[in-house]
Amino acid sequence: MFHFIALALAMGTAALLPVPASAGGLEAAQREYYNARYESAARLTLDSCAGDVNGLAACELRTAALLFQIKAALGQQEDRDKAWKDCAACADLLSAFKVALARGQTLARARILAHPDDDETLFLLGKLDLNYVWLQLGTLGHRTGWDEYWEGRRALDTVLSRQPTHVRARVARGWIDYIVATKMRRGTRWLLGGGNKKRGVLAIREAAGAEADFFTRTEARFALWDIQVRERDTPGALVTADLLIRDFPHNQEVRRFIETHRSRQSTSGTSPAR
Repeated sequence: MFHFIALALAMGTAALLPVPASAGGLEAAQREYYNARYESAARLTLDSCAGDVNGLAACELRTAALLFQIKAALGQQEDRDKAWKDCAACADLLSAFKVALARGQTLARARILAHPDDDETLFLLGKLDLNYVWLQLGTLGHRTGWDEYWEGRRALDTVLSRQPTHVRARVARGWIDYIVATKMRRGTRWLLGGGNKKRGVLAIREAAGAEADFFTRTEARFALWDIQVRERDTPGALVTADLLIRDFPHNQEVRRFIETHRSRQSTSGTSPAR
């Protein structure tokens, strides 16, 4: 989610190979996404997002995959304007992101207008909005996206008021609390309605341990791992990473994290806490 899962593009040759559309629609795209094969995930969601009347979930996943492609293409330069100018692929990626975002928002808003109590659609609208916000604020450093932020935040709060145990909404809302509290300046935090680091961490931790379908649980676990890495909880992050790499063995960032920290533990003569 948003920054919700801060994975880098660390892909080997195998990650660049195309995945046939017959591999299984949205599920195949989700597997590519969580294996950090973002280009492939974006490609697999293109047709469904663009032409399927039920393509809302594909649009949400496509925007997330494109967001991570942009993030990786920009690299680690502190000067974001220079990084953007130096990025040959970024303009096309951003254009594709905006098309998928607009398509998803149009589908979601029309469906909500007809069915105001459709919580899944309301949740996906919130996720789409927040993907845009995190791209603008977090990746590009632009102070824009306020309307999308508030629409997304209200959407998630509405879903949780009706379904307090909605795992994906709890994860997304937890990220809002955490990111606003830890990454935004005081004035911006005020504009965004404030955050709460402890509440955000707790929400994501609880969501990661909740009963849910495979990909919902996966999203929550990646969010927990990201939080644990940010909070420098290396023992906890290693436990979560072991669960993730079992299901997504091609995710090179997770694998590199495990190998790096297990190597350090071996060198120092310590063992990971369990």
